[in-house]
Amino acid sequence: MNEDMESVADFRLRAREWIKANLGPIQPWDLDQNCENDEEERRAVARDRALQRKLFDGGFAGICFPGEYGGQGLTLEHNRAFNEELIGHEFPSRFAVPTFSPCAAVLLEFGTPEQKARHIPAILKGEEVWVQMLSEPGGGSDVAGATTAAVRDGDDWILNGSKVWTSRAWWADWGLCLAHTNWNVPKHQGLTVFLLPLHQPGIEIQRIERLNGESEACQEFFSDVRIPDSDRMGEIDAGWTVGTRWMYHERVGHNSPYVSRPVGLTKSASEGPTPVAIARKAGRLDDPAAQDMIGEARALRIVTHALDRRLAAAAASGKGNMDNSSIGRLFRGVASVRQRTIAFDLAGSGAAAWTEEEEEATGAQGMEFLMRQVSCIGGGTTEIARNVVSERVLGMPREASGDRGVAFRDVPRGPKRS
Repeated sequence: MNEDMESVADFRLRAREWIKANLGPIQPWDLDQNCENDEEERRAVARDRALQRKLFDGGFAGICFPGEYGGQGLTLEHNRAFNEELIGHEFPSRFAVPTFSPCAAVLLEFGTPEQKARHIPAILKGEEVWVQMLSEPGGGSDVAGATTAAVRDGDDWILNGSKVWTSRAWWADWGLCLAHTNWNVPKHQGLTVFLLPLHQPGIEIQRIERLNGESEACQEFFSDVRIPDSDRMGEIDAGWTVGTRWMYHERVGHNSPYVSRPVGLTKSASEGPTPVAIARKAGRLDDPAAQDMIGEARALRIVTHALDRRLAAAAASGKGNMDNSSIGRLFRGVASVRQRTIAFDLAGSGAAAWTEEEEEATGAQGMEFLMRQVSCIGGGTTEIARNVVSERVLGMPREASGDRGVAFRDVPRGPKRS
C-alpha cells in the first residue's frame, strides 16, 4: 500500500463518524427496491441520486475508483471497511447494480480517457444511472447471437433492433449496448459495444409487467438511432472481448470492489420474516423437520456470504480465474430458490394464503415462492453458469454448437421450413 495512503483503521474511523452524522437508518426501498407506484419510484430514484451526491461531497464515493476520475483511489480493504460501517444505514441502492457493476467497471476497463472523464465523475456524483443492454427477444442467454445491428454511416453508426429485460430503463440515463456490426464472420467476431443515451429520438421504451405486478423491466426498440463513433467502446468487431469482461463484472455484481453497500445485505434477508419467525407462526418450532429446514436455510446464508467474500477478494487481487464468478452466480441462484422453498414449506397449509392479512398472519411468502425461479434466470441463467464452470473452470469438453465457425448471416434462425 502507498505510504501516503490513509490507513484502513483511520479511514474506518473517519467513515464511521461521517456515516453517523450524515446518513439515516436503512429504508425499506433499500432492501427490495419495490415501490407502490411510479411516483414513489421517482421519489426513491431522486433520493438515491441525492444520497450518491452526498457520498461524493463527503469524499466517500468511488472508494476504489481512480482519483483522476473523481474516485478515492483506495483499496478493497478500505471499501470493505466502509461497507461494514454502512450496516443499518441508508445508501443509494439503485446505483450499485448495474450502474457501478458492471457498467462503470466496464467503462474503467475499456473506455477511452475521454469517455471515462465524461461519465465516471457523473456516475460518482449521482448524475448518471446506467443500465446494460444484452438480452434480446430472440436471443435469451446466447449473448453473442444478438441481432440488434449497427451500421457505419460516416462518423456515426445507425442502430436498429431491440433489447429486453432491461431493468429500470424507463428512468435511467445511459446504457451499454451490444450490437452486431459484421455479419460476415462468426457471431463472436462481429460484435461492438456502444454507449447509448436512452432518452432520444428513435428509442421507444416499453415496460414489462411480471406475474407479481412489478414493471421495472423494460424492452427497448431502436429505429435508426444515430450514435457518434466517439461513443463506441473498444475496437470495431471486438465487442466479445469487452463482452466477456462485461459478463464477468455482471456475475460479480454486488461483490464488486466498485460497489459500496452494507455488508451482509442480501435480497433473501430482506424479504419478510425469517425461517424461525415463519416456523414460530406456524407452531412448528419443536418439529424436527422444521428445525432441519431452519438449519439448512442458515447454512445457505453462511456459505453464500463466505463464497461472495472469497470471490470478491480473488477479483480484487486479479489473480483468480475470472470465470470463478460463475461459481458464485450458480450458487446464489440455486440457494435462493431453496431458501424461498424452505420459507414456503415451513408455513405449512398457510403457505397458500393470498390476502395480505393472511400472509402477514402465517408468514407465508406465496408470491416469492411463485417467483423463486427468477433468481436462476436474471443476470444470466444458472444453466449458462454451469457451462462456464464445467468448460472454463474445470476444463471439461466444450458443448457442441452448430454455429461455431459459421458466418453469422448464415446461421439458421427459427424453425426450418419444408
